[in-house]
Amino acid sequence: MATEYLDSENPEEMSLSSSRTRQLAELLERHRGERHAIVLQDYPDPDAMSSGLAHRMICARREIEVDLLYEGRVSHQENLALLQLLEVPLVRVTDETDLRIYHHSVFVDNQGTTATLTSRLNKVGVKPLIIVDHHEPQGVIKAEFEDIRKIGATATIYTEYLRNGLLTLNRSNPQHVRLATALMHGLRSETDGLILAGAEDFNAATYLAPLVDTSLLKEILHTKRSKRVMEMIHDALANRLVVENYSISGIGYLREEDRDGIPQAADFLMTEENVHTAIVYGIVLKEGAESVHGSMRTTKLTIDVDMFLKDTLGGSGPGHYYGGGRRGAGGFEIPVGFLTGQFDEATMQSKWHIFDETIKNRFLEKAGIRKSKPSPPAAPQKTEAKP
Repeated sequence: MATEYLDSENPEEMSLSSSRTRQLAELLERHRGERHAIVLQDYPDPDAMSSGLAHRMICARREIEVDLLYEGRVSHQENLALLQLLEVPLVRVTDETDLRIYHHSVFVDNQGTTATLTSRLNKVGVKPLIIVDHHEPQGVIKAEFEDIRKIGATATIYTEYLRNGLLTLNRSNPQHVRLATALMHGLRSETDGLILAGAEDFNAATYLAPLVDTSLLKEILHTKRSKRVMEMIHDALANRLVVENYSISGIGYLREEDRDGIPQAADFLMTEENVHTAIVYGIVLKEGAESVHGSMRTTKLTIDVDMFLKDTLGGSGPGHYYGGGRRGAGGFEIPVGFLTGQFDEATMQSKWHIFDETIKNRFLEKAGIRKSKPSPPAAPQKTEAKP
């Protein structure tokens, strides 16, 4: 039986949150004994991993076997540390993975738009059962249970489920301590160290705090940047165009395993004086296909990152946008299409220059800024992406 919030100042919100928990509990009971696929975005972050772990432990009480699936890579130093120190069981899907073993799919911290697995699961008839996310509604897939809220983190939503009785955490249980530590990390990473946190996020942090292994969390947060990430930050600084408080930088060709350096470079550009918005992007080679990956950060309250990226970059069809986000942060991925391919250096440089100029001009036009002169061509940054 779900327990009620005891400290909520809003009875209507208290009833609503309890209702969500009851609906999820009843749904899971109806699917007792099944096997589910928890779908994370291609490049999982701490919020996704910790929320996926929470869902997995909640399901274990109901004899539902689940796997946390993703198809890209985990390369960010903090994310790798989270995987290793907290023993988060992620499964990387390959072409050989048989997805037909799952009865249903569960989308955590995404709504199918940032996961290649969405279409693969659909093709083999695995239907969405649950969506839990804190981003803007995408409307691409539908599930029997949907909890999509404009809130600081998906970890906040799962902490609410725990508080309402789906799983009672115990300080003496090492697995519970690891879960609380993971959720706290996911929560603080999504809210910029709680700076962007709302009342619900603070309530979640208050509940988790006594259960967190602070030494473990400190070890995760103090993970050093790799040499390659430092090189990407250097490239972002060298190539940046700063105009009217916007800092926009293309950093050329990247290996897939270096992709997580893009948001770190964007975060670094935000530290420059008088910059309120930073955008960093590069061309990533993944399994023979190229796509432009980018990250956006902003402190300007009048910029809706989700709409900014969708309006600027468009998409491949109704509901399928190339970019999206939440308050203060977002990301995008644009297929290169038939221009994909590793050619001679001169051709690659020309291709990069076309994409670099096009993307910069799109963002500048959206921001209402006119450049005084075009940027000089930037050579592809690294040749590691060549086969």
